[in-house]
Amino acid sequence: MEHRAELTIGAFARASRLSPKALRLYDELGLLIPARVDGTTGYRYYTEAQLDRARLVAWLRRVGMPLARIGEVCDLCETDPRAAGLDIGAYWARVETETAMRRDLVTFLVGQLSARPAGKGVEEMSEMRMRYAAGSDRGLVRPVNQDTAYAGSRLLAVADGFGDDGARASGAAVDALVALEESARCADVLNGLADAVDQVNRAGAAGTPGGSGTTLTAMLWTGSRLALVHVGDTRAYLLRGGEVSRITHDHTLVQSMIDAGSLTVDEAVSHPQRALLLRALDGSQDHARPDLRLHDAEPGDRYLLCSDGLFTVVRPDDIRRVLRTAAEPEDAVRELIALALAAGGPDNVACAVADAVTP
Repeated sequence: MEHRAELTIGAFARASRLSPKALRLYDELGLLIPARVDGTTGYRYYTEAQLDRARLVAWLRRVGMPLARIGEVCDLCETDPRAAGLDIGAYWARVETETAMRRDLVTFLVGQLSARPAGKGVEEMSEMRMRYAAGSDRGLVRPVNQDTAYAGSRLLAVADGFGDDGARASGAAVDALVALEESARCADVLNGLADAVDQVNRAGAAGTPGGSGTTLTAMLWTGSRLALVHVGDTRAYLLRGGEVSRITHDHTLVQSMIDAGSLTVDEAVSHPQRALLLRALDGSQDHARPDLRLHDAEPGDRYLLCSDGLFTVVRPDDIRRVLRTAAEPEDAVRELIALALAAGGPDNVACAVADAVTP
């Protein structure tokens, strides 16, 4: 029997720009299965119709996409090429965000190691004092308050619980970080934040997969730097020089769609799945991966951490106005919660505000 349209593995490798070794691996993984395998010799044969998939695999490998996700994108491309393109865009947006975070860590480590005297530890940064306040409210609709807000001399944290045991989950997440307020070294703090989040999740304090859980955003100050841990859709904002910017990235379906260009910010406000989380502390290792980064604080900075019960109902202009005009953190917390309640208070609301000041 003749197989006129078939290509040997060598010919297919040259046409697809994949090595024979890679093709054998992709066959074993089910990512790119040959059209025919000779029953006697075990030799693999491919068809020209498989070249598009093979070339897509090669391109995605060049951008560093994991093999498991490449298989999903290739399968999706066969039925919905546009959706596959959006998925690739979302993947790359996530890569750029994580690269920026790693860049911050590299910058910190280079600076610390370059300035370290031989045989001595890292010198402490000059200290800044923090003025701080935190508050939370059940809102006007929800039967219980599952949000937790905390503000201390070195720690600012907000957690938004969900599910039947959400209040305990958010409280446990914040409690796990309070012990880190005594830590003094920035590198230790980053490790401590990561370990605390992992321990809360593994211990089941955040609930069970598919059930209860919590989001978490927290900042821990060490000298003139702060370490930030973030998972979910609680947010952190910075007021500096009169300008307000968000310094966290939501781990939600709608944010991934915005990143991919398939949804606008205005459209996301009314999207039916706007509350769907892609990451949270819910007892699942797949969903609990937090963002970790370092941030240089400056005298005069004002930081706001808040749950979605604030930013989904209070206009951004009003949040900016309060951060700019409130005389003290306590005033800002009180005004922001009042605005959320005035907007109907459909959800629990929590916020924590801190001002960086020199001693």
